[in-house]
Amino acid sequence: MTHEIGFVEHLAGNRYFDRKFESEAVKVLPGEYFVTAANVLMVTVLGSCVSACIRDRDKGIGGMNHFMLADSGDASAISSSARYGTYAMEILINHLLKMGARKSSLEAKVFGGGRVMATLTSSQVGDRNARFVREFLQTESIPVVAEDLLDVYPRKVYFFPHNGRVLVKKLVRMHNDTLIRREKEYAARLTEAPVAGEIELF
Repeated sequence: MTHEIGFVEHLAGNRYFDRKFESEAVKVLPGEYFVTAANVLMVTVLGSCVSACIRDRDKGIGGMNHFMLADSGDASAISSSARYGTYAMEILINHLLKMGARKSSLEAKVFGGGRVMATLTSSQVGDRNARFVREFLQTESIPVVAEDLLDVYPRKVYFFPHNGRVLVKKLVRMHNDTLIRREKEYAARLTEAPVAGEIELF
C-alpha cells in the first residue's frame, strides 16, 4: 500500500487490558484506525471527530476509525478537506476486505460530530463530519444500522467487533481538556498536511 505522506491515518498501537469488560482492548486516537478478526475491544473518545465502526456481520471481522475533515475555514473547500475523511474510510474498508470481509456483508455504526466547543467553526466541523460519514457509507452501499451523531457532548465509544455490540457513554461532566487538546492537535496536523496528489490503496 502506498499513500501520500500528508495523510496521517495509521494503525492504532495503544493496547491494554480493560478490567471492566475483562477484555484485551485498543485505544483509537484521532487519526488512527484498527482492524481485527480477534475478540478485541476497541475504545475511542470523540468530540467533533467521527468514528465509523464497520464489521462483516457474518465473519465478525471489524474495525474502527477516528477522523475529521480538515477545516480550511472555507465552506467551498469541503471537497478538498473531505479527502481526509475519504482516506480514513477507504483505508479501514480496504483493510477489512484484505482480512477476508465481504463488501456485501459489511454494516456500520457511526458516532461523534459533537459540538463540544462553543465556537461557530467547531459546530460546523461536527456537522460536516457527521454529514460526510453518512453520505460516504450511502455511496458505498454499506448500511448504517445504528448512529449517535451531533449533540453537544463528547462520547466514549466501546466497540466489540466480534458480535457488533457498541456501548456509548455521553461525557456530560467532563473537566478533562485532553480530548479537546488532542482534537486541536490533530486538526492542526491536517491543516499543515498537503491534500494534493493521488492515493493508491491495495
